[in-house]
Amino acid sequence: MPTPFPWMSAELAALESAGLRRGRRETRPLFGGACEIDGRRLWNFASNDYLGLAGDPRVVDAAQTALAEASVGASASALVAGRTPWHVRLEQALARFEGQEAAILFPTGYAANVGTIAALVDESDVVFCDRLNHASLIDGCRLSGAKLRVFRHSELETLERELHKAATFRRRLIVTDAIFSMDGDVAPLRELCGLAERFEADVLVDEAHGTGVFGEQGRGVCEQLCVEDRVAVRVGTLSKAIGTLGGFVAGPQSLVDWLWNKARPQVFSTALPPAICAAAVTAIEIIRSEPERRSKLWQNSDFVRRELAQLKIDVSLDSVGPIIPIPLGDPDAAVAAQRKLEERGCLVAAIRPPTVPQGTSRLRISLSAAHDELALKTLVAALLEVLSVP
Repeated sequence: MPTPFPWMSAELAALESAGLRRGRRETRPLFGGACEIDGRRLWNFASNDYLGLAGDPRVVDAAQTALAEASVGASASALVAGRTPWHVRLEQALARFEGQEAAILFPTGYAANVGTIAALVDESDVVFCDRLNHASLIDGCRLSGAKLRVFRHSELETLERELHKAATFRRRLIVTDAIFSMDGDVAPLRELCGLAERFEADVLVDEAHGTGVFGEQGRGVCEQLCVEDRVAVRVGTLSKAIGTLGGFVAGPQSLVDWLWNKARPQVFSTALPPAICAAAVTAIEIIRSEPERRSKLWQNSDFVRRELAQLKIDVSLDSVGPIIPIPLGDPDAAVAAQRKLEERGCLVAAIRPPTVPQGTSRLRISLSAAHDELALKTLVAALLEVLSVP
């Protein structure tokens, strides 16, 4: 019997030689910002569990209680028979948290972005996508069928020029991350909203890395920059600071009703497990009632940045909050640094193309409120040794 896809072995070998082949490992989460890999306990600086809620006993208990009362899976799409009372409670909790009329759930944040963008624009429209947006936003723009225009948030002159030329399109949609996940910098939302208002466009913001982290109430960068009323669509995820799984959009009832009818990844996907919904509701309640978690996260972020600056370890100067990239350039250098950090007790992600552009491979530190002083000092000491700063 012939081997299927005979070209695959050669292509995998090419990825290997370029330092770009991915492998798989089994990770066991532990409490307190740690994990276990290959029998070794490591401080986990690769997770997006920014507030340490994924393992919070109250969140776990909420999931276990719902699991005892409901089935493991929702068994159907939300529109058919999968929208349980736990889903309704989560929708309502998200709408209250975001200060909106309604909310709609998606199986993942990826599905939320792809489904929402494709439901808002099509071949008659034009969509403007930041070059460094998450893959889900880029794929949503491409799959929508709308004319695609790419810009850089550091060079808004290009966006302004393209908006000026787009007057004949039926709809104009500007799509951006709030926090760019690999660089940790903030989108210029005020300027984007200003351009959108000037050229009669709408703005869609993905708050994946902003929810729970930024803003006085933890609603994200839109809240922090006071542009919530100027942004047409705010997408969020449940899988980072909220510590569970899924994506959502919160907004006017008309927008949510439209997505219920037109967002294909939501319409044709089995709904989230009820236990996940129960856990997310509890996590949102904790975010609202315990702002000290957010304060602790920022204290941890400020501490690590100060320490690295004193040690003259180069980090992205534009990054803020818990995401701290350390540029290394070469993918092999990033992977080698990751391995050496693991030998010193720290799991830090090595980020390589195609996740980031060629020549920009890096270490990506992701901090959590769950990290204590020992974890942070272990990280700084390990980085000092591995990066050989004079």
